[in-house]
Amino acid sequence: MTALAVIFVFLAASIALGLRARRGKDMDLEQWSVGGRGFGTIFVFLLLAGEIYTTFTFLGASGWAYGKGAPAYYILCYASLAYVLSYWLLPPIWRYAKEHRLISQSDFFVAKFKSPLLGSIVALVGVSAMIPYLVLQLKGLGIIVSVASYGHISSHWAIVLGTIALTAYVTISGIHGSAWTALLKDIVILAVVLFLGLYLPLHYFDGLGNMFHAVDHAKPDFLTLPSSGMSASWFASTVLLSAIGFYMWPHTFSASYTAQNEKVFRRNAIFMPLYQLVLLFVFFAGFAAILVVPGLKGADADLSLLRITTATFPPWLVGIVGGAGLLTALVPGSLLLMTSATCLAKNVYRVARPATSDAQVAGLAKVLVPVLALVSLYFTFNGGSSLVSLLLMGYALVTQLFPAVLGSLLRRPEVTKQGAAAGILTGVATVAAVTLTGVTIGTLLPFLPQAVKDLNVGIIALVLNVAVTLAVSAATRKKTLPAPSVATASAINSTDKVGN
Repeated sequence: MTALAVIFVFLAASIALGLRARRGKDMDLEQWSVGGRGFGTIFVFLLLAGEIYTTFTFLGASGWAYGKGAPAYYILCYASLAYVLSYWLLPPIWRYAKEHRLISQSDFFVAKFKSPLLGSIVALVGVSAMIPYLVLQLKGLGIIVSVASYGHISSHWAIVLGTIALTAYVTISGIHGSAWTALLKDIVILAVVLFLGLYLPLHYFDGLGNMFHAVDHAKPDFLTLPSSGMSASWFASTVLLSAIGFYMWPHTFSASYTAQNEKVFRRNAIFMPLYQLVLLFVFFAGFAAILVVPGLKGADADLSLLRITTATFPPWLVGIVGGAGLLTALVPGSLLLMTSATCLAKNVYRVARPATSDAQVAGLAKVLVPVLALVSLYFTFNGGSSLVSLLLMGYALVTQLFPAVLGSLLRRPEVTKQGAAAGILTGVATVAAVTLTGVTIGTLLPFLPQAVKDLNVGIIALVLNVAVTLAVSAATRKKTLPAPSVATASAINSTDKVGN
């Protein structure tokens, strides 16, 4: 019961921080969803760089190191490239969002392409991707609390209680609660991950070198990429797709709106890749577990970090590890819930009913939080897949937004609203077909060279997306496309002037 008590202390602290964060603030939609655009370098860093430390990182990264070996290294690479990309990508997005008082990712598409319908399509695609990501957080929450409490609380009830707490402080405090809880989360998770990654190899193998020698001896070639399947071409294509999709997640995209100025992004881009190196210590814990707690198969590999923790440490320390893992579910989960609710209320419901007032949109967004939480609970209790598989599926969906975003940032717009919509829908339909049928490039085109067959199947969706986007844009583009005018964008976003 000691471990469970420590976990509940972390839960209580996160709820208290979340509720306290709203003090002195008029929680209109702009404050609730983008913090009044007043966050400085630290909070933006925590919302963007700290976002990588989720239950996926805590359990999925160690689980893939345990179950798949070298292919797990892609997790270390893709965010580093995404952070470099943010140096050029986020400042123009932030400037445009500030100028036009944008709230959600969908607002960006509405203003850039002058199409509320396209904004609705983007909102639905984003929510479709965020639900699996939220399911990932809830699955991880259940695993962490159940195992770290030595079974005193079941995974089912851990998920239910965590979701109730999550829903409460998201509804009340919005992104302010997420930001303050992220501060606690990152301090604790960094301490826990560094400790586990250093202590476990030293304790069981007398050092990192000996650990890798032992793993290589027990499982030859496990620490190198295979020649087929998850080979070098799979690795490179997965890193590429994940890197360009990183800031296409609606909650990450709109989190960039919270910054005080664009210099925040350039300062953070310098340090964020270094922050990614902490993931190495998660891998170390997963590799150590291979020989200490062998035999975990399939999705059970996600349990590796917790199993070696409970086998090694006293209950109070297991409780701290469990509490850190709990925070990795609550912070990203809160952002996912809030962003999904905002997109549906503002960019789907309001498009269908334009007379809806700002206050009604804000109220509906908060009502949708528990509704989306219940939907996510349903899929959590009735779905399979490992944590990494859920994340890869979500990335395949949000990456389909990248060509349209990139095209909209060019000085001379080359992508029309028809082209953007057609490309996104083609890419999403391809991802859905691939996910449902389980096909790969190899099964579709078995005569191709192995390196081509091993490419991440998301490449097919992205290539089709780009081809359709360019073709439809060429067919629908006028001879001279006028530059987006402030007057037009203001008219489109007149309902976005929250609190004015």
